[in-house]
Amino acid sequence: MIRSRSMLFLLATAALVPTACARDGEPAKPAAAPAAKPVAANEPAVVKTLRSQGVEFMGTFETPVGLTGYAGVAGQRPLGVYVSKDGQYAVVGTLVNAQGEDVSAAKLKELVSAPLGAQAWSKVEASHWVADGKADAPRVIYAFSDPNCPYCNHFWEAARPWVESGKVQIREILVGVIREDSANKAAAILGAASPEQALLENERNFAKGGIKPLPTVPADVQAKLRANELLMLELGFQGTPGILFKDVDGSVQMRSGMPQGEDLAKVLGPR
Repeated sequence: MIRSRSMLFLLATAALVPTACARDGEPAKPAAAPAAKPVAANEPAVVKTLRSQGVEFMGTFETPVGLTGYAGVAGQRPLGVYVSKDGQYAVVGTLVNAQGEDVSAAKLKELVSAPLGAQAWSKVEASHWVADGKADAPRVIYAFSDPNCPYCNHFWEAARPWVESGKVQIREILVGVIREDSANKAAAILGAASPEQALLENERNFAKGGIKPLPTVPADVQAKLRANELLMLELGFQGTPGILFKDVDGSVQMRSGMPQGEDLAKVLGPR
């Protein structure tokens, strides 16, 4: 358990996975905090301490063991916090029953995961993206992508059976963060007469250097790329590809990096 007066709660930033590309030499910026529930006047001391160290709380719920559950979020990650009656102690983690079931999973989904997912989805829908696949595809996936990112290209290649069969449309949210000419290549795609065809040109010819970069990035395109990058960081992605999709229950899921093994099918859906 944690005592509020002598507690040190460390929030670790997400490590870059080896299946993702990131900007060299720059530390990751922290994700923006979600809209939290207003602070109650009688909030327990240990909860106040957690708030002061970066945890936001979206609501409370009852538990079968006499502890009050607090639905928290650190960055973009749901966090269960279970507080004693005197408000001086908290257990942070997963509460399981004798069958090994997470008894608070449904509440954390209701109070944290679902609203955060819906918020993230609305933001990527409104971002500056380029479509890869049919407009009437039953499954839509958003992917933050850099024109120079090899893992983004691997994901594009792996998704061909789903995209070409009309089952999936991938909406590429372009950023320019990996190399000096990444933004110029992204500008060549976004500024093309057909951004969709320019995207295909870059991916098909990736091994040969991809699309020819523009000499300079127009101001309007630069603003779009900057907005995309800020959104990527806000959602907690530290590199590309950063993928958002909806699972069979309609819940928004996120993946950092190229999905591996069976997870690829979870992201792309039935073939």
